Amino acid sequence: MIRPSTHLTVYLCRESVDMRKQIDGLALLVQEAMELNPFDKALFVFGNRQRDKIKLLFWERNGFVVWYKRLERERFKWPTHLDGDAVTLSGQELNWLLDGYDLKAMQPHKALNFKCVG
Repeated sequence: MIRPSTHLTVYLCRESVDMRKQIDGLALLVQEAMELNPFDKALFVFGNRQRDKIKLLFWERNGFVVWYKRLERERFKWPTHLDGDAVTLSGQELNWLLDGYDLKAMQPHKALNFKCVG
């Protein structure tokens, strides 16, 4: 699985985001709503209202990269114990969030094993 470096600065958008937004819409959210530079050496994380989808935005040398994950069951445990509109996480905390950990309680999601999609 592709995972971001644990050395990156990670900004988590606290507000839910419409997952139909693509690169331009997400970059504009970073710039306008989060008041950050989308071209910084940082990773920007967005989640939907149901917290079962997550998008990550990253500027890589000559273009943006978007990474998308959808959970089949359970929800991402958005950190509520941290302050601010844009929360700073470590790369390790982001990986824990992607694995389903509640950053406050440190409890992961259950692993799922499927045989087919349809």
